[in-house]
Amino acid sequence: MNKRQEGATGMNNHSIETIELEMAVLFRRLTSLTTSRRIGNLDRAAYLLLHQIMSHNGTAGVKAISDEFQLDISTVSRQVAALESKGYITRVPDPIDGRAYSLTITKPGREALEENRQVRQEMIEQLLKGWSEEEGHLFGELLRKFNAAFLEES
Repeated sequence: MNKRQEGATGMNNHSIETIELEMAVLFRRLTSLTTSRRIGNLDRAAYLLLHQIMSHNGTAGVKAISDEFQLDISTVSRQVAALESKGYITRVPDPIDGRAYSLTITKPGREALEENRQVRQEMIEQLLKGWSEEEGHLFGELLRKFNAAFLEES
């Protein structure tokens, strides 16, 4: 293989082309699946936001969430307002800086998150029913590594 056929990763162009195409197909299918068949009662943004708050022991700041997802604070604030109106999170004022606040997940928020997590995991389990445990583990680790690469690039 000559240098022209090999990218910066050391992978050949065919591998990159395959990954790019399969990612595009995956996104299309996920979008189709989530719009044609409701997965729980949370959209993807709400699910991820609640998950992020739970991963911080049930409390997180808007800035930390916006940094984690590489989103503008105004985008996160709109998502927060929607979750707050549903009673899934509450704002807790910062005792030192009255302008700042933390987000705390409520009992209904925890219940909605768990219900959605279960529905999503059951769907994935069905999709992977013909896979071995080793294949599932490897796929999960590779997805984790791929997602981590986004944070390294920013």
